[in-house]
Amino acid sequence: MLCRFTLIPDGSVLVYQVRPGDTYETALLSFGLNPDAALIFFRGRSLPQDKKIEEEEVGIFLTSSRG
Repeated sequence: MLCRFTLIPDGSVLVYQVRPGDTYETALLSFGLNPDAALIFFRGRSLPQDKKIEEEEVGIFLTSSRG
């Protein structure tokens, strides 16, 4: 299965080839994205990073810390 990740706000799209058991954290790391700086949304609802990927398309909001 393929999962399409749309990065918000710039609209870039990343496509991930899902293997059995893959989580959103696995996918984010494969793209070189820090899971601690990303929020995952599907149909307006937040998804946990440790959730197995079952959706075909999600939105990724990249955050930053000024800490």
